[in-house]
Amino acid sequence: MDRERISITVRKSLLRKLDGTVDGAKIRNRSHAIEYYLSQALSPRVSRAVILAGGPGTKMRPLTYEVPKALIPVHGKPLLTYTIELLKRYHIRNIVISIGHLGEKIREHFGNGEAYGVRITYVNQEGVVGTGGALAAVDGLVGRETFLMIHGDLLVDIDLDDLISFHQESDFLASIALTSAPDISAYGAVQVQRNRVVAFSEKPVQGKFDSQLINAGVYIMEPQIFDFIPETRPCSLEKDVFAGLAKDKQLGGYVFAGDWHDVSTPEAYEQALKRWQIDQKAD
Repeated sequence: MDRERISITVRKSLLRKLDGTVDGAKIRNRSHAIEYYLSQALSPRVSRAVILAGGPGTKMRPLTYEVPKALIPVHGKPLLTYTIELLKRYHIRNIVISIGHLGEKIREHFGNGEAYGVRITYVNQEGVVGTGGALAAVDGLVGRETFLMIHGDLLVDIDLDDLISFHQESDFLASIALTSAPDISAYGAVQVQRNRVVAFSEKPVQGKFDSQLINAGVYIMEPQIFDFIPETRPCSLEKDVFAGLAKDKQLGGYVFAGDWHDVSTPEAYEQALKRWQIDQKAD
């Protein structure tokens, strides 16, 4: 990305506060701190999100015969509640939820979102459409602005402002949040060079893929993403869209270290119940 050297004069007290934010990781140095906080202040805010919550949850049966996966309880609250609270915490209050299997129960529980301080619109998935098809169905509901997409079966502690800043500073068509896993064979593994995704491998054999990074299911996307979704159904974002974007150097990879659980199997659900201890109170 092009940069230009400038000289500025800053109050010493403000400079001390700025230097205090430098941690060598998220904020690398004084110059990066200035750029980061200018970007935070001046970049357009992301105010819309898409939640994919239409999957049948076959691996969570028999529980999902009667309860959609998004409503499975974790510490007394439905799984999807944590996601909505996360979005609200970062001032993302216009939400589209893609529903399918037992979707009316999700609609009945959350309604129009008013009780949660957000505004929710629903889109029904018809049949097996895949993640790409589910996203394509919301075209026209997210406007022509940058938006966030997240899977509805996650518990995740992530700084969305930092993810958004990463995306906006890098000029990618889409950016993927990445986390690490000791066993990548159950996930979509990802290789990155610097801040760019260069390869995917869906559920690779352990030890056969040179990366421990996995797709965390949280994305920032430009509205042009809809132009890259094939019309065939089912359609996979990972295989049918992201692979091409990676080849064209248009896909960013944002690595984060926060708590993350993919509640898609009984074993993962058990781990989430044991380990998800983060206070997720809405603002």
